[in-house]
Amino acid sequence: MENTQLAAKREIFGWSMFDFANQAYTLLIITVVYGDLFTRIIVGDAPDYRLGNLLWSGALALSYAMVVVANPVCGAVMDYSKRRKQFLFASYLLTVITTSLLYFIEPGWILPAIVLIVLSNFAYAMGEGFIASFLTDLGPRKSLGWISGLGWSVGYLGGMVATIVALLFLGEVSEENFENVRWVGPFAGIFFLVAAIPTFIWLTEKAPKRAKPQHESWSNIAKVRLMDTLSQMHRFNDLRWLLVSIFFSMAGIYIIIAFSFIYGAQVIGWEDHVRVLMFVTVQVTAAIGALGFGVLQTLKGARYIYMLTLWLWILAILAIWQTPSLTQLLNASLGVEWQAQYVFLVAGVLSGLSLGASQSSARALVGTLSPRTKAAEFFGFWGMASKLAAVFGILGLGLMQLAFGLADAIVFCLVLFIFAILTILPVNETRGIDTAVSWQEPSTRADAP
Repeated sequence: MENTQLAAKREIFGWSMFDFANQAYTLLIITVVYGDLFTRIIVGDAPDYRLGNLLWSGALALSYAMVVVANPVCGAVMDYSKRRKQFLFASYLLTVITTSLLYFIEPGWILPAIVLIVLSNFAYAMGEGFIASFLTDLGPRKSLGWISGLGWSVGYLGGMVATIVALLFLGEVSEENFENVRWVGPFAGIFFLVAAIPTFIWLTEKAPKRAKPQHESWSNIAKVRLMDTLSQMHRFNDLRWLLVSIFFSMAGIYIIIAFSFIYGAQVIGWEDHVRVLMFVTVQVTAAIGALGFGVLQTLKGARYIYMLTLWLWILAILAIWQTPSLTQLLNASLGVEWQAQYVFLVAGVLSGLSLGASQSSARALVGTLSPRTKAAEFFGFWGMASKLAAVFGILGLGLMQLAFGLADAIVFCLVLFIFAILTILPVNETRGIDTAVSWQEPSTRADAP
């Protein structure tokens, strides 16, 4: 039965707070602090840190590969058992524990560090899919855009708050400051633990729990449901094309997340205060983009906004690639002496607006085109496509920069977003919604009471 009413404000707030909470992990552990700590201090193969970089990339790739396998299976079990909140709580608890345990890692403890990173990133990424599956319960399909945008918006604000506080109190990543900076794990874990409490207080499971049938295993239930879904995927042609488009767009986005600050240091040559300014700029504009474009989705539709954000990404990539040339052109035309590092902030604004809006609109569009009874399963496919994209994008850019250098390898992102646009063109949002609304799940052995 279709949801025609908005959920209570406190439930939408509780759902959004999970995005607020988990961004502490993304920024502090993956992007800003612990990745640097792992490569330079834990592994410490100076001067080029090639082994550290390789092991860090391998750990993340392994965790994403685990998500690719587990996400659809867990989604199928959750749709059957109506126990999404329990799965969400398990991923949340595992993320908090494994992230907090990073405190005990000493320089040279490479294998224990890799194990904790793989487990914590796996749990965090699984939680992304679990929390997204609740989106369809929070309001009618036309409202999913601004609800998704709200979550992503407060998520970027949460990440910024956590990162600024951590940097102020923990200091720089260095051997001399190791005893302070090692607290980044417990800080991120406790931040996640506390900030996500409203989620588990106010977010509700709409359907009653369903017990596992006698003489049946959860794995077999998942297998039956997934096989049924795959056999019926021809009916969800619009959703299939959307997932392909998300694969290409997320490959480009993961490249920007992983390499933009490296690009700023190696190609643009920015100073430390500009690096900090870029971080704040991206977080603020990403929050604005997610919320603003989310509201526009109610008026224009999720597909329209998603397409618009892809074109915005193309402008952002062009600005990143051509920052040195654009700086020279502006200086010659206007008679000024601007530095490339400050012109690069324009690319940061475009990237930030695109970053929040594209991920928010894609999540909302998946919810819009998914039948309610298969929301967790299809969001599992969404997570699978996103994590496959991470591996493909990061490895692809690594090979491209090896051949052409980082400055020109960024063009690879341009190609990815062009493919994302081409593969979203066949999607008809109205037709996809009609398919999702009219879907009647067939009675299968796994669905028998």
